[in-house]
Amino acid sequence: MKYLMLCLLFFICMTNTQAQTKKIDSLNRLISKATSDTQRINLAITKLKFLGELDLDSAVADAISIIQESKNIQYKKGEAKARINLAGNYCFKGEYAAAKENLDISKQILSQIKDSAALAKMYNVYGFMYAMQNKFDTSHGFYNKAIEIARLQNDKTLQATIYQNNAIAYQQQSNYPQALLNYQKALTVSEEINDEEGEAYIYLNIAITYASIDDPARAEPSYFKALAIAKKLGLKNVEAYAYANLASLYSDQNKSKEQYDVAMKAAKLGKETGDQGIEASSLSRAAMALADQNKFEDAEKINGQAMIIADSSKQPYNTYQTRANMGAILKMENNYSKAIPYYEKAFQSLTDADLYDEEVGTSYSNLSECYEKTGQYQKSLAAYKISSKISDSIRSRENVKKATELTMNYEFEKKQQIAKDEQQKQNDLAKTKQTALLIGLILTFILAIVAFNGFKNKRKANLQLQQQKQKVESALSELKSTQAQLIQSEKMASLGELTAGIAHEIQNPLNFVNNFSEINKELIEEIEDERSKVNGEGDEELETELLSDIKRNTEKIIHHGKRADAIVKGMLQHSRKSEGTKELTDINVLCNEYLRLSYHGMRAKDKEFNATINTDFDKSIGNINIVPQDIGRVLLNLINNAFYATNEKKKLMANGYEPMAKISTKRLNDTIEIRVEDNGNGIPASVKGKIFQPFFTTKPTGEGTGLGLSLSYDIVKAHGGEIKVESKEGEGSEFIINLPI
Repeated sequence: MKYLMLCLLFFICMTNTQAQTKKIDSLNRLISKATSDTQRINLAITKLKFLGELDLDSAVADAISIIQESKNIQYKKGEAKARINLAGNYCFKGEYAAAKENLDISKQILSQIKDSAALAKMYNVYGFMYAMQNKFDTSHGFYNKAIEIARLQNDKTLQATIYQNNAIAYQQQSNYPQALLNYQKALTVSEEINDEEGEAYIYLNIAITYASIDDPARAEPSYFKALAIAKKLGLKNVEAYAYANLASLYSDQNKSKEQYDVAMKAAKLGKETGDQGIEASSLSRAAMALADQNKFEDAEKINGQAMIIADSSKQPYNTYQTRANMGAILKMENNYSKAIPYYEKAFQSLTDADLYDEEVGTSYSNLSECYEKTGQYQKSLAAYKISSKISDSIRSRENVKKATELTMNYEFEKKQQIAKDEQQKQNDLAKTKQTALLIGLILTFILAIVAFNGFKNKRKANLQLQQQKQKVESALSELKSTQAQLIQSEKMASLGELTAGIAHEIQNPLNFVNNFSEINKELIEEIEDERSKVNGEGDEELETELLSDIKRNTEKIIHHGKRADAIVKGMLQHSRKSEGTKELTDINVLCNEYLRLSYHGMRAKDKEFNATINTDFDKSIGNINIVPQDIGRVLLNLINNAFYATNEKKKLMANGYEPMAKISTKRLNDTIEIRVEDNGNGIPASVKGKIFQPFFTTKPTGEGTGLGLSLSYDIVKAHGGEIKVESKEGEGSEFIINLPI
């Protein structure tokens, strides 16, 4: 069954109703005493955060009023912040067009006034808006921009919020490794700032993760832990989502009574907090529980209420879920013809959403049966095919899930083995010391014997000494063997991580290619059926629409095919040994050539891209013996990364920043030093040690394979040199290559 997901906006910290009212009253008093218009507007914007948790409609009305006041006094910053808050509340109301309009205006304003903190919150709401519409790939891009700025601003609260929002989007796409990674980051930050409210949200979503990978034994207690914190702090929205997801958990366990009880609690809390999405889905879940108890009349009545509320929420999945559940209830009553329209309308609501999961597949299977029972066999077959495709896709995702769980278990076992080997190492060392002490005692005894018995006994003592020496050497050999086993264990761990990375990178684009190819095949068959009709019975408009669908699907196949091609080429480059021959090369000419090549390449991709290029070449170097193609590949990777970093910072910093890249060479005794420098965002200290690892990248999904720096590292090592990085977050990075002369 589908599990609900708790999406957070940047105002993550919630308080109980009484505390909210007190804060609003306190802010009202401060507003009445404000000594300037800007102070009054800033206090009113702060008030919006608490008001939105009590009454969305009032918060929307107040935000519109604040925007007008800000415009009257030309207070751009106040207008932008009010619009961001208004966009968030519009998202909760399902009014996405209005939300986007306000975000676009705030983006224009913030680009002018260069307010980075507000810009991060704005990008977070953009990501939230697209996630609410199930357009998750788009939402990831905005979340990545938001987290980059939040790191530069050192805004821990906002970082925790964005990490969790991004994790939610990944989880909705069944990308559990990325979801768990982002949840862990969010939890770490929340613990750093002692944010108990934030921890409540994270525990709830971790429980949802357990439920998603079919682990109810860990999911249920995690839900109750989230509920305990929520009740303590008065977080009604956390309570609502915890109860709603418990209803789904109990549904899978066929506990219809428990399912009904918690679903109704969730619906009541959703109504109190003004969350129409959770209210609608919870009522529909309660209706299904009644249907399982053969209380069909009550089930239809409650689900009818759920459909009305779902339409008001304007959230595609809620609309789908309530109508599909009404179809399921009618099907349970054997009323197949009446169930069909509800299923059909349910699927219409998912037209623009990139979300097809197990529950959707089951609904298509049920619709296929309804068509069959009413004699509509062609439609029955079509619905069955869609159900089968979704099932195949889910099985593929299940394989990824299982691989993820195995990887997690392997990592735990690996740590245990390392600890065990370390303990064995200590034991062997202690044993060696004991043996050495024993040898000392024996030697002392032998010397006494030699002194007492003479030359004959001395020869016998020497023989015993040799035997003890062999024992010591044997113990040392055993210790070295243990160390070798530990090193081999680490190598196998690295191989496992690389294999998991390859599987994850290639699986995603191939799934898209296969699914869209299958759909194109069916669309072509439909066109052939239309064209086979005679006497003008064919529908030209339908043919045109089908051809348009084929064109769009083909473009998506080409896009994802190129993604897979880039990944495979990168891996081949990474594993291929260079066949190039070393030759005397002017390193200054080579550096200048690839600098210009990279710059013009960036200009070809983005005509608006500009950067200051500086060079500082040591003319005394002369020619050095290298493989020019391989070193050129290294330089191109590093310079491309420098331009990419400066371009990304330019997008965030608007007009107050000038991109710059510099390459220099210098002779140092018996080595040549090459430096590639930029003034981009720099590399976070937490990831600097990982940047030369295969498949590790800081770029957004789809923009990098994570193989460029790893390949560069191998090429430089093959030349007998070394490569390292110096970076200061927020100021830039510098890669340093040393090559022997």
